[in-house]
Amino acid sequence: MKPVDILETSIEYLKGVGPARAAVLKKELGIFTFNNLLHHFPFRYVDRSKFYKISEINSDALYVQLKGKIIHFQKIGKPRSERLIAILQDDTGETELVWFKGIKWIIDKIILNDEYIVFGKPAIFNNKYNFPHPEIEAVSSENIDLGEQLQPFYPSTEKLKAKGLDSKGLSKIMRNLLVQAKGFIPETLSVPILDRMRFIPREEAMISVHFPPDEDILDKARIRLKFEELFFIQIRLLKLKLLRTEKIKGHKFSIVGSFLNNFYKNNLPFELTNAQKKVIREIRADIGSGKQMNRLLQGDVGSGKTLVALMSMLIALDNGFQACLMAPTEILASQHFNTISRMVEGLGVQVDLLTGSTKAKQRRELHKLLQSGELHILIGTHALIEENVRFGNLGLVVIDEQHRFGVEQRAKLWKKNVIPPHVLVMTATPIPRTLAMTLYGDLDISVIDELPPGRKTIKTVHYFDKDRLKVFGFLKKQIATGRQVYFVYPLINESEKLDLKFLMDGFEGITREFPLPDYAVSMVHGQLHVKDKDFEMQRFIKGETQIMVATTVIEVGVDIPNASVMVIENAERFGLSQLHQLRGRVGRGADQSYCILMTGYKLTGEARQRLQTMVRTTDGFEIAEVDLKLRGPGDLQGTQQSGILDLKIADIIKDEKILKVSRDIASGLLSEDPHLELAKNLPVLKQLHFLNKNKPNWSLIS
Repeated sequence: MKPVDILETSIEYLKGVGPARAAVLKKELGIFTFNNLLHHFPFRYVDRSKFYKISEINSDALYVQLKGKIIHFQKIGKPRSERLIAILQDDTGETELVWFKGIKWIIDKIILNDEYIVFGKPAIFNNKYNFPHPEIEAVSSENIDLGEQLQPFYPSTEKLKAKGLDSKGLSKIMRNLLVQAKGFIPETLSVPILDRMRFIPREEAMISVHFPPDEDILDKARIRLKFEELFFIQIRLLKLKLLRTEKIKGHKFSIVGSFLNNFYKNNLPFELTNAQKKVIREIRADIGSGKQMNRLLQGDVGSGKTLVALMSMLIALDNGFQACLMAPTEILASQHFNTISRMVEGLGVQVDLLTGSTKAKQRRELHKLLQSGELHILIGTHALIEENVRFGNLGLVVIDEQHRFGVEQRAKLWKKNVIPPHVLVMTATPIPRTLAMTLYGDLDISVIDELPPGRKTIKTVHYFDKDRLKVFGFLKKQIATGRQVYFVYPLINESEKLDLKFLMDGFEGITREFPLPDYAVSMVHGQLHVKDKDFEMQRFIKGETQIMVATTVIEVGVDIPNASVMVIENAERFGLSQLHQLRGRVGRGADQSYCILMTGYKLTGEARQRLQTMVRTTDGFEIAEVDLKLRGPGDLQGTQQSGILDLKIADIIKDEKILKVSRDIASGLLSEDPHLELAKNLPVLKQLHFLNKNKPNWSLIS
């Protein structure tokens, strides 16, 4: 039997599992095969070679192992709320053991005055230590392993525990698996890599990471497996990049003609920054190479990404192609449409907007113009990927806030031409280097790290609710000078579970504090009808209202230079990335702008750190690094939808050095052997095939 055959065996056929447990393992942990279970790694190890005396128990000890006699036990309380209490005694004192569940099973195990090994987490009750739900095993038991030094602890769930698959139960079936799989765990790295990195063999690493004989071997096993996990992510991404550059033809945009030249001479709204010029040079090199461009454009809020995207689209037009821009919301799509229409005025560029709200008659006309090629630039939402949206000759796709779209959605847009269009994906949320290397390693990355001239740094302050009158006074002074103000709330209606200032209540309070006729207030939220939302937004844009009360629908795309103050209510409820995005809605003009973070007094340590970071810096990359450390990679940038960051043992924050080494080695290997044809790289090729099997390859679209 081949190694992969055993590892692909259905989990129900493992000794100790069976159909009922297999069903729960599949549902709760996504464990379908022996190989899936093999990659369910412990999250902690506890030294079981050490025994504590009862007198040595202290609050610093996470888990404690004791040896003593159970001298008394009794059930206490009514049947539905009863608990079992046992007294454990050694030569230094006594402590209580407490169980709330499985009482009958525990009682059957206890024999008074017999000696037991007790393992558990100490807790304090009535100023004394006790042990809720400890593991107990009679010293005379044949099952006990007194020699085991490091006991693994596995992630489990309540449903798994109900089937006897707590950490200890998972440990038992893992032992069964390793007995059965020994000799069948394949090597995945080449001998040169193993020698260079001084790695232990993969099978030894797998056995040792689950049941380590000592700390030294455990470290070696974990480093080996972390490297392997990150290495194959890099191999896959770099191979995709090679595939695109070698095999996927792209439209060659060799002409810079009247559309771009006239725009540059007559319509350019401001002098380009050096960063914008550099990025445009990078894009021009890509689209003029004859190979398909797939570039990620990172730029902080207000850095001028839209201008760069427009100039790229004008080059497409100069070469006889059409372009489109897809945005995640109607507000943002409309904003782009208005901005770009204004920028290309007088150039003979036909621009149109397609969203879910576009009327059927308009759609029919738009589709006709689009297919004939008379429509040059189409801006829209998800409506762009509908089957009946057909371009005459699509040459460039721009995707804004790309992490808001599913990979499959982007793929549909990518297939709108026989030769794939060039793709420029943009994000206003700076991506930390480690995440970019892991998630977007197959993309070329451009960064706009300068703001347009004349922009002032936004001043950010944190106030508590008691300072509200002081804040209102400041806002009235700002409005008196002709400025406008945003109020942003996390919720539309009151939540019974969350003690938040909700939008409707906030709106009433603000209209009382800022009454007509001296002030006018607009309100925008996601549940408003599109027409009403647009009406309110237009009133604010025209300056007919001085205050905009909104939910996070204004997080992206709303560009109103006269709005110079943003008040974010319950700021502790927002993530750092979202706070930074919201703050970017002010500071769009030459006036000094302000962001005021309002909170109550009860703040977690993490919330304080987020607020302090916002007050301290406006650097999007620094904020992204802090956000990554606080939240972890799984939630950032919609990474879960990509499937790339489904990491089992590596951590891209803690293991940054291993990540860099893995990328360097993967890059070197593919430089020497791009198609993994050399005999020495056969283990790498086999593992790559195994990992790619049954996975749709959307990554070409990014």
